[in-house]
Amino acid sequence: MSGELRVRHVGGDRFTVEMRGHSVTVDQPVGDGGTDTAPTPTELFVAGLASCVAFYDRRDAFLAVASHCTVHNTLHEPPAVDIVLDRQANADDH
Repeated sequence: MSGELRVRHVGGDRFTVEMRGHSVTVDQPVGDGGTDTAPTPTELFVAGLASCVAFYDRRDAFLAVASHCTVHNTLHEPPAVDIVLDRQANADDH
């Protein structure tokens, strides 16, 4: 994956992640302090791995497919991550 992701605090434990013109909201379950309005970041991570493998849809070669999945490979070779805080956005949140 290339490009930028923008994470915006929506309120409480909810965040919206924007990438390539798409947005995904994450939240936490009620029992963990959230409002359960969206999947957790961990659930989206697992969903990304599962859907990446499913994209190739070859049961006979499941292990080979998983080894070519971008999300799976990221677990072995983590990407470099730069985190930049937008001072203006941070000021607007307060």
